[in-house]
Amino acid sequence: MSFRGLGRPNASCAMGVSDESKNTFMELKRKKVHRYVIFKVDEKKREVVVEKIGGPAESYDDFVAALPDNDCRYAVYDFDFVTSENCQKSKIFFIAWSPSTSRIRAKMLYATSKDRFRRELDGIHYEIQATDPTEMDLEVLRDRAH
Repeated sequence: MSFRGLGRPNASCAMGVSDESKNTFMELKRKKVHRYVIFKVDEKKREVVVEKIGGPAESYDDFVAALPDNDCRYAVYDFDFVTSENCQKSKIFFIAWSPSTSRIRAKMLYATSKDRFRRELDGIHYEIQATDPTEMDLEVLRDRAH
């Protein structure tokens, strides 16, 4: 008798969120020391951890290039823009990156963990779910922020 996957974590089980993830998000939100943060699910630790941090001088193109082509990630991006009244503003976007080429298991894992992780990040203005880069193009952010 075989119990397939018995020793492996179930994709539907909730993931924890590392303190580093929460603290790094707060640094982006309050101190503006990061342009973006990319998070990944660490299945061994059973929590969402920081994978990459983008400095304040990094561009949106740098951010998009840092996302893997064939694996899921969560990300937050601090989008700066100028309003029609010429006011400098900033909005924080939560991006659930789930490319169509990623494994089904990864898509399920990220989909079932997203809401709990998202609730830990207080101060998100907008959320985007993207399966390819065109769904999170800079114009999409610009349209949402205005």
